[in-house]
Amino acid sequence: MNLFRGLRPLQRAGAVRGALAGIVLAAMDIPQVLGYAKIAGMPVVTGLYTLLLPLVAFAAFGSSRYLVVAADSATAAVFAGGVSSMNPSAQVEHIALAGVVALLTAAILLLARLLRLGFIADFLSRTVLVGFLAGVGLQVGISVLSEMLGVPVNSRRTVVQLWEVLHGLPRAHLPTLAVSATVLGFVLLLRRIAPRFPGALVAVIAAITASFALDFAGHGIATIGPVAGGLPHLRLSDLLILRGMSWGELELLLTVSISCAVIILTQSAATSRIYAAKHYEQVSENIDLLGLSAANAVSALSGGFVVNGSPTQTAMMELAGGQSQLSQVTTAVVVGIVLLFLTGPLQYLPSCVLGVLVFLVALHLIDLKALREIQGESPQEYALAVMTAAVVLLLGVEQGIVLAMVLSLLRVVRHSYHPHSGVLVANGTGSWNLVPVAPNVATEPGLVLYRFGAELFYANAGRFLEEVSCVLQPMPSAVRWVVVDAEAMTHVDYTASRVVMQLKSDLTRAGIDLAFARMPWDLRSDFDRHHLTEAIGPARIFNRLHDAISAFEGMANMPEESVGKLYSGSGEHQVDVSEG
Repeated sequence: MNLFRGLRPLQRAGAVRGALAGIVLAAMDIPQVLGYAKIAGMPVVTGLYTLLLPLVAFAAFGSSRYLVVAADSATAAVFAGGVSSMNPSAQVEHIALAGVVALLTAAILLLARLLRLGFIADFLSRTVLVGFLAGVGLQVGISVLSEMLGVPVNSRRTVVQLWEVLHGLPRAHLPTLAVSATVLGFVLLLRRIAPRFPGALVAVIAAITASFALDFAGHGIATIGPVAGGLPHLRLSDLLILRGMSWGELELLLTVSISCAVIILTQSAATSRIYAAKHYEQVSENIDLLGLSAANAVSALSGGFVVNGSPTQTAMMELAGGQSQLSQVTTAVVVGIVLLFLTGPLQYLPSCVLGVLVFLVALHLIDLKALREIQGESPQEYALAVMTAAVVLLLGVEQGIVLAMVLSLLRVVRHSYHPHSGVLVANGTGSWNLVPVAPNVATEPGLVLYRFGAELFYANAGRFLEEVSCVLQPMPSAVRWVVVDAEAMTHVDYTASRVVMQLKSDLTRAGIDLAFARMPWDLRSDFDRHHLTEAIGPARIFNRLHDAISAFEGMANMPEESVGKLYSGSGEHQVDVSEG
């Protein structure tokens, strides 16, 4: 097994930069995962546990050089909401449930790896991914406004949170607002004048120092509070909680685990693909599934909870200058040192500084440049991106992921249902122009070369019939041959084969020959299986378009036969040519 694929060979300067990025990532990520632990209802220290062994496990087994796998808001919220109905009697029981869910999630992800389900990520288009990340950025940015302004909020719904923050602006805590504005301005200024300087790290250290020296907590500025120290202990005892559970409770845990696994698979694949494309890297979703499974397994066994490929934390790592999993491993080392020696000073970190750092990352997730490009080049795709962002913002990350997959899949289906098709007409330069299908449009007198730009299946077979019928209008037709350019038709199913067979029969009665040219080998296999080769006739299946043209011209001097009507009897296949 090829371990540590994501630690690509780096020169000394690159290794130093990657290690420094890992330190910066730890500075930004440590406070954030403490917040995710609170969302999950777990002790805050367990958030640090998710930044320890899970990072190393994914670095060992995953393929992405950029993906950061740790605690994440989406899976933390799903876990907390899922087990809340079980009413755990004590925090110890809640921690045990978290370990069981993480272990079940790891097993589901491993099964997905064995079944090679990474292809699910293929249904996530670039357009909806841009919208998805924009929605995540808006959601995360709004969620930390209350901490930055010192305005309390009660809701977990993003839109309601925004309303509560705006409504509470007159009551904003001025010292908290002053600290937030200072840190925000400092980091933005350093990014502008010295982009590679670790401004966030300096801001965190300065904020902790100032909080301790000036007693921020005594002036009403909230801090994250005491954090327990020490490394986690590997344990299997949490699994004993399963013995006393009813089948209904086990079913609930399995449902929560499946939900987490689906979010992890799709969100991690979406994030790793974005950064792989951005940096011209290659990733394997199936290999990443193994890394994600290993990360959740070690998180479960070390007192943590479900971990996920996080777009927010991956953006943090990239902003810090990380270029490989070396940065993530460095982060794990830093977190280990913090757990052993530095949890004391961490308690003085103002919560508003955490909010500022997360807010800056949220802004980075909203790719306005890409959205403008999509809007200018494809308004329909822009609408899909905006719709995806709105669903993430209004309903949640998991719903946004499902919508992203559905919209991407619908785009594929729409392309197959309504492919690029038309009549090939010579342009005088030795090549062809594709003109729209219409009555009286022909390649040359008596001949129509018709191109259909997708595989032929039950959903688009009717369109194929409509367009062929359209070029033959008005009837009786002057067209003697219809040659289908089948270069893009890689497959024909049973339903479509019956449509083609009926079309052949109808055209023969009308005195028109139906032929095919440039047929791929896999389509030829389908033709043989569905008896279309026999129905069309091997003599009417050509390797090249020019062969078909030569055959047509060779028959041009034959006496014309009377042209019958295209459709007979009940008119079962007759179409409205105005829609063709």
